[in-house]
Amino acid sequence: MSTPQVYRAINAVAAVLASAPLSKRHYNQRDDYLYRSIDDLLDRLSPLLAKHKLCILPRVLERSVCDRQGDADQLLVSVTLKVAFDLVCTLDGSSHSVEAFGEALDTGDKATSKAMSSAYKTVMLQCFCVPLSLVDDTDASSTRLKRTHHARPDEGWDQWAAGITDIVSSCATNEALERIQERQRSFLKAISLERPDLYAAIGSAFAERSGALREAAPNNSRADKRRASAGVPRARSARTAKSVGQGQKKSSSGSRRRAADEQPRDQGSAEASA
Repeated sequence: MSTPQVYRAINAVAAVLASAPLSKRHYNQRDDYLYRSIDDLLDRLSPLLAKHKLCILPRVLERSVCDRQGDADQLLVSVTLKVAFDLVCTLDGSSHSVEAFGEALDTGDKATSKAMSSAYKTVMLQCFCVPLSLVDDTDASSTRLKRTHHARPDEGWDQWAAGITDIVSSCATNEALERIQERQRSFLKAISLERPDLYAAIGSAFAERSGALREAAPNNSRADKRRASAGVPRARSARTAKSVGQGQKKSSSGSRRRAADEQPRDQGSAEASA
């Protein structure tokens, strides 16, 4: 069985690069290191790939993106790509795939292209065994991230978690549970990183209370229907009763004021007739 032509082509390209190494001619002043640029790599590879009938076809398998914060509070876009590169020989159609990750940060819309360049350089340098492979570089510039400090409660995580669990157990509606999650979002995020055990316990408390409220909802609905069929009015909530009471008080006070206003007029009419 003959060897697929794709491996012969890879070996031929690697042999040329081994005899004439691709040196690191560029310098990153900020972080003090030498690197090979993507342009240097393409300039060397392009004629060799054409000569040995080898094609490099990239395919993005996965992509994740998020916002990061730089050391000067600058908003950065972080992109991570998982890319497959198909090395295909045109002589017999044989191919071989190589996968690599690429990561990059950028202040604009160039993070994805930088990540692609990073993945491409990684695969080509390793696949063709390019000499002097010392540096992991993406571009001449690099960006430092600002360290994020998570908020902590004054009473400590244990006491705070116990208090949140008690509050959750007393919530009467799912809306109340959602309000707690929204108000305590920063602490919940911090405790998930620092105390995963307490975070899991709080999550269990939320799930248990939410399930209990769902089970209680059908029972309350059936009880209301039974009261309605029996002609028993539904009990007013405390807020509704208070509103009704205030309305009655306002109505009574208004009646008294009208009666007081009419009394002098009646007296004046009686005196005039006398």
